Amino acid sequence: MTFNRFNRRLHLYLGALLLLWFFVYAISSAPFAHPRWFEPSSDSEPLWVTRFDRPYELAVPGGADLKAIGAQIVRDAGLNGSFGVYQPNQKQINLYFPNFLKPVRVTYFIDQKRLHTEDRRFRWPQFLQSVHARGGYERDSLLDDAWAVLVDLNCIGLLVWIASGLYMWWKTPGVRGWGWLALAAGWGLFALFLFAG
Repeated sequence: MTFNRFNRRLHLYLGALLLLWFFVYAISSAPFAHPRWFEPSSDSEPLWVTRFDRPYELAVPGGADLKAIGAQIVRDAGLNGSFGVYQPNQKQINLYFPNFLKPVRVTYFIDQKRLHTEDRRFRWPQFLQSVHARGGYERDSLLDDAWAVLVDLNCIGLLVWIASGLYMWWKTPGVRGWGWLALAAGWGLFALFLFAG
């Protein structure tokens, strides 16, 4: 098999392999680009519903290991699952339990000695946004890591798919002019919005 034929097959089957991911990222971009389309017209219920709000006290010394603090809060609250934790200010610690269907968030108000836990109602815009934006290796979960690995592999696959397409275009002299036009238009539009916005 020649390299040209191998490259064509690679481009074809890589496109088929990545097809679902192209579709998912294309559809899940809509709530970011058109948030008003997804605003409920008659839904007056809050997006987040309180599960519990109760007194709670945990010492948080300066420079404390947030992951360990978060793990203690999770144990004390009787929660489970992989979580992320961050401290937006000196008065609170936020935990989030990512889930495509039913995410949970926990806020520990240090100065008020209060623990507030909420469940997010399922709504399509938030579901699509979480599918689009989810990634990273910061949570201690095999499934979260597997999702992050798949995202990385898809990024590599896209780069290979682009390279194989460029190679096919360059090896077809009859369409090089149209290719240069397409490349110039794409890069020109990107530069226009990058520098003019």
